[in-house]
Amino acid sequence: MTDLVPHRLDATPAVYDAATLAVLAAMEEAAEKHLDAIRPHNTKRGYANDWTLWEEFHGWLTERTGQPLPVTAVTKGTLVGFVVWLDTIKLAAPNSIDRRITGVTVTARNEHGVEVPKAATVAARQALKPLKNDPERMARGRGKAAAVTPAQLQQMGAAIPAGLAGLRDRALWLLAFGIAGRSAEVASLRADGIVHVSKGLEVHVPAVKGRPPRDVVVHSGKNPDTCPVRAWLTWRSASGITSGPAFVAIDVWGNLGTGHLSPEAVREIIARNAERAGLSVRLTGHSMRAGFITTSRVAGKREEKIRAQSGHAENSPAFWGYIREADKWTDAASEDIGL
Repeated sequence: MTDLVPHRLDATPAVYDAATLAVLAAMEEAAEKHLDAIRPHNTKRGYANDWTLWEEFHGWLTERTGQPLPVTAVTKGTLVGFVVWLDTIKLAAPNSIDRRITGVTVTARNEHGVEVPKAATVAARQALKPLKNDPERMARGRGKAAAVTPAQLQQMGAAIPAGLAGLRDRALWLLAFGIAGRSAEVASLRADGIVHVSKGLEVHVPAVKGRPPRDVVVHSGKNPDTCPVRAWLTWRSASGITSGPAFVAIDVWGNLGTGHLSPEAVREIIARNAERAGLSVRLTGHSMRAGFITTSRVAGKREEKIRAQSGHAENSPAFWGYIREADKWTDAASEDIGL
C-alpha cells in the first residue's frame, strides 16, 4: 500500500516556500471555519460560558493579587489555578471542570489566536484526576436543591464576617429568599428597583433569560436576624448604593465594584456562607427559591400568591413538586389512624 505521506529518513522539518506556506495557512483557516460551522450551537454556547467563567477567575485573581493578568495568559499555572478555583470556590463537579478546560482551550485558540501549551492542559487534568475519584465531588449538581429553612437562615446570619462583604452577603441571600429569586434574577436586581414602604419592600425583578419581569412585595420580618427588609436597608446605608446594581463585588481592600454580580457569584456567596455556618446540607443558589416556596406553603399561604412571588407558571412541575414537599406532613395518610 502506498503511503500518503512519504517516509522521511531524517528528523529535519520540511522547509516550504512562501507560496506553499500561504496555501497551508489558507487551508488552516478554512479548516477552522468548517469545524466552527459544524460545531453544535449548544457546544458554542457552552464554550462562551466557559470563557466567561475564565474571565471571572481572572477578576478573582486580580482582587487577591492586585495584579491583573491578561485573559489570554492560559498557562500551566493559571489553568491549574482555574481547576482549583472551580473546585473550591464554585463547587463545580469534576466532569463540568473537565469540559471547561476544553472550552477555555478552544476559545483561546479560535477567538484569541493563542495556542495553549500541551503541558498546561496535561497539568490541569492531572490536578483534576483526584477530584474525579471523590464520590462527594462527583455528586455535585445532582438532584434537587436543598430548600433552606428560616432556622438555617438565622444560623447563616450568625456566622457572617464583619465588614461590608458580610452585610452584602446577608442582604443578598435574605432578599433572594424574600423574592423567591433565581440566581440570575438576584444578580440583576437594581437598587432603584427596591423601594422601601411602610410594610416592607416593593421589588422589581427584571426579566432574565426570556422570563417576564415581575413586581413583588417583601414584608418586614418579625426576627431582626432574618428580616430581608432590615438586611437590605443596612447594606444600602453601609454601601451608599441608591441606584444601579443592588449587589456588587467587593475587593480585599473593601472597595466596591460598579457592575452587577454574575449569577455564578450569587450562587458562590450562598454556598460559601452556608458552609461557613456549618449547615448539615449543602445549599445552592436555588435553595433560597425552594426554601421560600416550601416555608410559605407550610405557613398556609395560597398557591396563587406563592406563584406570583416566584414567577412560576400555573402548570410548572417544579412548583408543584415544592408544594407536594411542603404538604407531605399535612393531614398525612398515616396520621391518627389508630396505630
